[in-house]
Amino acid sequence: MLSAQDNELLTRVGPGTPMGELLRRYWTPALLVSEVPTPGGDPVRVRLLGEDLVAFRDREGRVGLIQGNCPHRGASLFFGRNEAGPDGACGLRCPYHGWQFATDGTCIDMPSEPPTSSFKDRVKAKAYPTHESGGIVWTYMGPAETITPFRDFGTETLAPDEVAATKLHTSCNWVQAMEGNLDTSHISWLHQWEGVDDIPDDGSDKPGYPSNAMSWKFWKHDRAPRLEIEDTWYGFKYVGVRTTPAGHKHVRMSAFCFPYNTVIASVPFGTQHGLFVPVDDHNTIRYSFSTRVNEGLQEVGGTNLFALSPFEFGPAEVGRNGIIPRRYTAENDYGIDREEQRTTTYSGVREFISQDFMVTESMGPIYDRTQERLGTSDKAIIRMRRLLIAAAKSVAEGGEPPAVEPDLDYRSIRSAEKILDEGEDWRELGTDADPMVQRYDAGNARTPVAGS
Repeated sequence: MLSAQDNELLTRVGPGTPMGELLRRYWTPALLVSEVPTPGGDPVRVRLLGEDLVAFRDREGRVGLIQGNCPHRGASLFFGRNEAGPDGACGLRCPYHGWQFATDGTCIDMPSEPPTSSFKDRVKAKAYPTHESGGIVWTYMGPAETITPFRDFGTETLAPDEVAATKLHTSCNWVQAMEGNLDTSHISWLHQWEGVDDIPDDGSDKPGYPSNAMSWKFWKHDRAPRLEIEDTWYGFKYVGVRTTPAGHKHVRMSAFCFPYNTVIASVPFGTQHGLFVPVDDHNTIRYSFSTRVNEGLQEVGGTNLFALSPFEFGPAEVGRNGIIPRRYTAENDYGIDREEQRTTTYSGVREFISQDFMVTESMGPIYDRTQERLGTSDKAIIRMRRLLIAAAKSVAEGGEPPAVEPDLDYRSIRSAEKILDEGEDWRELGTDADPMVQRYDAGNARTPVAGS
């Protein structure tokens, strides 16, 4: 459990809070590129790290992210006109008195003042720099003098038709949401159903890569995984170790990268990032982006679970703009079916992602961690909290945030899942030394190399 003081430090992200100041030192997702698709298009409300902002793409195609209220009299700039000024300069014009602001916050027109006035030269809206990559508009909200180069996790070289980014809202604190994602133990319980035991052995319960259906069978067979953790330059990676029905050692390796990136285990390895970005203290946006064309490499063969399970794996269609709608919320009890819970699925919730929302949102907006009692299956959660708290305290004392240096290889952060051979070290999985990575990701290539 945490002290009340550390729980506050960990979860509060507004301006001036230790954790909020740490998060502002990283390039952070603000919205999807698809939400501001057209030069001169409509502005979009953005709430990020407890700040109300407005995003817009000016007529020259530049994305601005500026304060939500006009510096003049406070009218919302969401209602502004995205237009070119009298001298051709582009910007968002407040509908109240016509003040117009460029993407960098500069006031470029103040028609309500006399033509001889120089007042506009002394007015500037708060604005944050933006960078588009991987279908996401990223922003840097820290001090201008501490801005760092954009961290390329593998999205910078993706062509527009190769980009796949989504966002999904959850009504709880960002750490709470991220803890659920990093927890490898709960898949043996929350996400189970009665028919798992009836999945036939397809021959992949042996050293190597199991089918996804057999992985689920392993999760239910051994419901008390042993956790092993290794600290890394980007945070840490860890495995949940389970024994398969045939007696082999099965590992699921996931990674945590400062400050809110997760790369969750997949077969044979994965590079898809999930990010838990705080809207404010009580709300979170779960972003996901792909970093490689062949991200669908997870399925290496054998029985496909998706044809066997009773679950709904998310909405049938993600919105064309990448925003995933919520059908099941606390208001409809996440669609729980008590009869199905008694007879078919462990949770009674049919939609897979809503099973996670049911537990993390039901804790309340910010769980009081002084009340919890942690066990051996919580090692990764404990490590993540300690790293974040230490980093926030260090930055508050004038130190540098971890994992922001431009020469670090952010594209090498991967997850993995495998049944190990005798003597095989899980720490090599997903690294550049992993034969499967060399086969499919040699030189960060986005397609299989010759001879694979």
